[in-house]
Amino acid sequence: MSTKDFIEKDYYKVLGVPKDATEAEIKKAYRKLARENHPDANRGDATAEERFKDASEAYDVLGDPKRRKEYDEARSLFGNGGFRPGPGAGGAGGQGAGNFNFDLGDLFGGTQGGPTAGGFGGGIGDVFGGLFNRGGPGTATGGRAQPRRGQDVESEVTLSFTEAADGATVPLRMSSSAACKECAGTGDKNGTPRVCPTCVGTGQVSRGGGGGFSLTDPCVDCKGRGLIAEDPCEVCKGSGRATSSRTMQVRIPAGVSDGQRIRLRGKGAPGERGGPNGDLYVVVHVDAHPVFGRRGDNLTVTVPVTYPEAALGGEIRVPTLGGPPVTLKLPPGTPSGRTMRARGKGAARKDGTRGDLLVTIEVAVPKDLSDKARDTLESYRDATAGEDPRAALFEAAKGD
Repeated sequence: MSTKDFIEKDYYKVLGVPKDATEAEIKKAYRKLARENHPDANRGDATAEERFKDASEAYDVLGDPKRRKEYDEARSLFGNGGFRPGPGAGGAGGQGAGNFNFDLGDLFGGTQGGPTAGGFGGGIGDVFGGLFNRGGPGTATGGRAQPRRGQDVESEVTLSFTEAADGATVPLRMSSSAACKECAGTGDKNGTPRVCPTCVGTGQVSRGGGGGFSLTDPCVDCKGRGLIAEDPCEVCKGSGRATSSRTMQVRIPAGVSDGQRIRLRGKGAPGERGGPNGDLYVVVHVDAHPVFGRRGDNLTVTVPVTYPEAALGGEIRVPTLGGPPVTLKLPPGTPSGRTMRARGKGAARKDGTRGDLLVTIEVAVPKDLSDKARDTLESYRDATAGEDPRAALFEAAKGD
């Protein structure tokens, strides 16, 4: 397939998504087409196999933000996929618009017409170079290994209930891949590795991807490094990478919950050849508290009260997490199970404010009674003998 044909392909149409589709929408559309047309599920169906290849080809471009941007720019530059000559394209050769012949080879590395041939300037190679994997000196695939992002690292930390509610800075020891100190990251004992002859130092090799263009994979011989050690380092076995342990102080934000996964950008394994660091993911475990519970940004607590306090009302003292107690006014006739709110006494929020403390009232029933208390309760029972608190319950149970 020619470069012209490739640019004219509408990959958005192939996947059935609009041009402003999100990455998630593109991935969802590709997966649906891939499942429906996969060769394993459609044995002997050449049409389904072709649709599967087309979908894979489209997703290879649209699924990569950088390649998608280059593809969109290319199609926009040539009129949404159509190669259109500018004014006077007939030229001295007598060719009109009807039989216009355009050779994109002049745009990719050709020198005819100088750096501004065709009026497009010298930047067109940058637009298409990454899209078609046609690198030259100074481009992304110009014969040298590219920076590589460091690996993401995952660790775990256990916090007390109070630390999770208020936030804490904790020491975290983690192991990750880093440049080998023994060989300074070269992988070679003498520090003089040679350029990989297979990928010529790029760390990548091209393979046919279908549709007339190529895909790149990490080089198997050098494992994507672009270098091969003549005398491999005994510590890293020629990889240039070794396990490194370090302890760092990590700030856990206030209000984290048990099982939450926190992402710390750039705190993972170091990158290679100037590449960015990976990210650190911390899985948080929170110990239970003997008194308090959590409900979002609010804390919960169950407070027992006596029957006289619930029936007659009064003031009760309630503990708070890490602070002085608060006093709540208990209205007369407060039933067991009622929840009251102490504002601003809950867990800390990101904006510096705090949630509330939700106080659930529980009427305590004494197990042992003195003779005086028993006589008093019996007198109360006799005084309220005509009242049946379950009368409304039985009435409602009858239904219509």
